[in-house]
Amino acid sequence: MSQYDVLCIGNAIVDIIAQCDEAFLTENGIIKGAMNLIDMERAGLLYGRMGPAIEASGGSAGNTAAGVASFGGRAAFFGKVSRDPLGDIYYHDIRAQGVAFDTKPLDGEPPTARSMIFVTPDGERSMNTYLGACVELGPEDVEADKATGAKVTYFEGYLWDPPRAKEAIRLTASHAHAAGREVSMTLSDPFCVDRYRGEFLDLMRSGTVDIVFANSHEIKSLYQTASFEAALAAIRKDCKIAAVTRSEEGSIIVRGDETVLIDAIGIDQLVDTTGAGDLYAAGFLHGYTNGRSLKECGDLGSLAAGLVIQQVGPRPRQNLREEAQKVGLV
Repeated sequence: MSQYDVLCIGNAIVDIIAQCDEAFLTENGIIKGAMNLIDMERAGLLYGRMGPAIEASGGSAGNTAAGVASFGGRAAFFGKVSRDPLGDIYYHDIRAQGVAFDTKPLDGEPPTARSMIFVTPDGERSMNTYLGACVELGPEDVEADKATGAKVTYFEGYLWDPPRAKEAIRLTASHAHAAGREVSMTLSDPFCVDRYRGEFLDLMRSGTVDIVFANSHEIKSLYQTASFEAALAAIRKDCKIAAVTRSEEGSIIVRGDETVLIDAIGIDQLVDTTGAGDLYAAGFLHGYTNGRSLKECGDLGSLAAGLVIQQVGPRPRQNLREEAQKVGLV
């Protein structure tokens, strides 16, 4: 019997979200739509320049874990915070959302990670992340019972930036596969793919990763092609299942020769795209770990992503299980 549906591993980050105009990004040298890694000095500078902000627990895989729990799934999380005020916020938030989070916090420096997220009027988010305590996540933080007791382990590609996290992921994956479980990852960001293309492909081709989540930009970056069709053809051969999101065009799920097209849900207003891919993965994995068809998994992912982009912040304010019931998906 599995103890959890999904174990998520990721950077435990508190998001600090503010709205800005395009000129602010240009004036401050911020790459629009990307996740920019910054040091503590730059974090302080940007924080001082940003307007009124909302603080919310974030981090890609943490958002996915919260989404799985909101669907009524059993979720666990590995991630490193420091024993400080932001760490306390993160610890409280993710557990309050029903996620099992028992990673031991760090005593002393560096402090808990934070990401200054600037949202432009078109809803696009530009992230500026100081990883802080995240870089201390290592093999000693792997809880074997959770790794073997989760149907699917899911980790974010961003974790390839802090060096010891790679060891933690490989150890968790070995525990999972030894117990007959599956491992999934999200490619996270086109710039992240550029940094670790060879390693990501090796994770897939070696069978360390079974299921891959990506958007159209990331998959084209992975295979260094301008052709979405060519990238999709390539990824079919490299992993068991790939789910590729395409914003308002919905998503495509491939498994071997099988192709499933998923529509995006209609929305009233695009407010903030932060967390869209994370929540898509949450819906998909909730369906997948409960034996649903690929079409149903994709529809659940599309629902969750469509709801979260109509609010500020990456974690759904609605109960996703109730929302899914309203439209007949559960």
